[in-house]
Amino acid sequence: MSNTRQLKVIVTGASGMVGEGVMHECLQHPQVEEVLVINRRPSGIVHPKLKEIVHQDFFNLTPIADQLRDYDACYFCLGVSSVGMAQQQYYRLTYTLTMHVAETLSRRNSNMIFCYISGAGTDSSEQGRSAWARVKGKTENDLLKLPFKKVYAFRPGFIKPTKGLKHAHTFYRYINWLFPIGRALFPSGFCTLAELGRAMINITLYGYGRQIIEGKDIIALAGTPL
Repeated sequence: MSNTRQLKVIVTGASGMVGEGVMHECLQHPQVEEVLVINRRPSGIVHPKLKEIVHQDFFNLTPIADQLRDYDACYFCLGVSSVGMAQQQYYRLTYTLTMHVAETLSRRNSNMIFCYISGAGTDSSEQGRSAWARVKGKTENDLLKLPFKKVYAFRPGFIKPTKGLKHAHTFYRYINWLFPIGRALFPSGFCTLAELGRAMINITLYGYGRQIIEGKDIIALAGTPL
């Protein structure tokens, strides 16, 4: 199936590993004509497709809201680890912040595709023992209720960073050797950051039959054979 549509997309979290990788794929893709990133500090990246808004308070988007209209997709890659973080703070930075951004965008872009980076092990029932998984599950569930054209929750497991980018976590230097083994034994749990970015673009262009996107779905959407 061909689709020559040109996309205007928003990427959040471009100062982190996942957001940077998704932004990179968008900038390289011939069918993405504009990429807007919203960062708390300048990225230093210059590209003909790239627009950047520097904004400190993601809990108050009112000052920049009018600049967020008429976009086809948002690839929401902001996220924090729950390790060592108080549960209330994790809830605020994971659920409250995400919902505020999403609600702001949905009011201005009724035809937008919203792609949320969640994580493997997310608890859709919101009843399990793991606090982070419950919070992620609640976030997914409430995003799905918003008046977007479509919402997709991506649940990657191990993500292999894209070589040459700046924001890969340092521990990946020591565990990247696991990727080919894990991919062979447990393919649904191992994807590359490039595949994740391509999967988001393709789901925006072509849609998909499920809204919860697991590891195998990411690989399939990226067009990568297992």
